[in-house]
Amino acid sequence: MKKLLLVKEIYLEGFRNLGHIIIEKYFKVFAWFSFAMFFIVLYAFVYRMATGFAFD
Repeated sequence: MKKLLLVKEIYLEGFRNLGHIIIEKYFKVFAWFSFAMFFIVLYAFVYRMATGFAFD
């Protein structure tokens, strides 16, 4: 448990001096990009299943 708290403190210390707006905007963009990529993969998978693609 002490190691986990130490890693958490190191993580928080590393991002403490960065601007809050920069981190907030970056994570928002990254989250939307990740959701978009997930839905593209989900669409491709469902399309392949619907057209009878053989997953060999």
